[in-house]
Amino acid sequence: MEKILFRSTNFQSGLVTFKDAILKGQAPDYGLYVPTTLPHFTHKDILNFSMMEYYEVAFEIIKHFVCDFIPEKDLLKICQQAYNFPVPVKQIDENHFILYLDKGPTASFKDFAARFLARIMSYIATREGINLTVVVATSGDTGGAVAHAFLGLDNIRVIVLFPEKEISIRQRKQMTTLGKNIKAVAVKGTFDDCQALVKRAFNDPVLKHKNLTSANSINFGRLLPQSVYYFKAYVEIKRDDLVFSVPSGNFGNLMGGVLAREMGVPVKKFIVAVNENNEFPEFLKTGVYQPVVPSKKCSSNAMNVGHPSNLARLIDLYGGWLTDERDQNGNVIKKGVMKRQPDIELMRKHFISFSISDDEVDRTIKYIYEKYHIIIEPHGAVSIAAAIKANINHPVCCLETADPAKFPEKIKEVLNIEPPVPETLAHLDFLEEQFTVIENDYQQLVDIII
Repeated sequence: MEKILFRSTNFQSGLVTFKDAILKGQAPDYGLYVPTTLPHFTHKDILNFSMMEYYEVAFEIIKHFVCDFIPEKDLLKICQQAYNFPVPVKQIDENHFILYLDKGPTASFKDFAARFLARIMSYIATREGINLTVVVATSGDTGGAVAHAFLGLDNIRVIVLFPEKEISIRQRKQMTTLGKNIKAVAVKGTFDDCQALVKRAFNDPVLKHKNLTSANSINFGRLLPQSVYYFKAYVEIKRDDLVFSVPSGNFGNLMGGVLAREMGVPVKKFIVAVNENNEFPEFLKTGVYQPVVPSKKCSSNAMNVGHPSNLARLIDLYGGWLTDERDQNGNVIKKGVMKRQPDIELMRKHFISFSISDDEVDRTIKYIYEKYHIIIEPHGAVSIAAAIKANINHPVCCLETADPAKFPEKIKEVLNIEPPVPETLAHLDFLEEQFTVIENDYQQLVDIII
């Protein structure tokens, strides 16, 4: 297999291997790593995946990227350990399906990426005799998934930043009750503030000796595993005119789907479903990109992102160049500067996007429960509401990204019932929390890392 190399979306850094892209997380020029080539799977190859277990499909796809540094037998074992939970697809009517990505150990779709990434990073760190410090920002589910996946690894320390007032209690407890090698930090600000602190830390020479890396979706190692469940959904539904409705915040989930499409999955169109942070639908409509600053606080909290990191990758794929302007110290002067316009007409053919209000989320939760007796949570509701708005005469696969029990207050408010609580979440109610609160201040983060 041909070795796949990676370049930066800012074009000012050299080519790197998959291993280096994972360990660096972010390119030295503050760009995101993108592959210079991708493997291609024929229609026959993809249909053959229907006869495989999920972890075997993951292995068949991922091996093309890691063949130069992980033996296939070791990679197969990593995939088998990471993906030991179901990935069901449920048809709810003639043209609508739900892909459930909430059956992992933290009841979130972030388990797909975090469990793979933790095992890959630990494998590399052990083989090379180094210690890593993972610094990650979360708008809700990433933090819990990363914390759980990396818990107890001797050669990796994890620091998770979350916006103090914008996540649910159970989401917070998934990060703050673990201890050991996991440090939880509440930031007095938004997710975008947390993300900006993390990005700055990666290129700080003061912290170079800490071997910082990322478990956010700025790390390509997060996106690759997320492409696998699009293959899975396609071989379950088996429709070549399939549309995916993707609840989107930092756009990692969407980019996983775009990668799958580029590798051969027949995708008719993507519905990019966002909450009231409507920077992307406005961009598709006007051709002018304007971040939402500050980001708006919505019930679908994991999507409260006003300037998605992975939009730089998406724009890059369509020939554009989106970046942030920074001063010589790495401070962001201006977010979301479009230095080169992408092929906007082609993007409009491949994507449609809708902004869903919190009121629409509530109505959708109620509608789906009353019509289909299915409880969905706010992020899945954004996906389904956007699919309904799109009114497309094609099969639509909507992504449910978290268990409704993570949002009991919202479910009780809308449906007047308590959602069933899986065992993976129930035990959290009795655990003691430990976390540090900081201002939106970079030096405070540096002090914690050091």
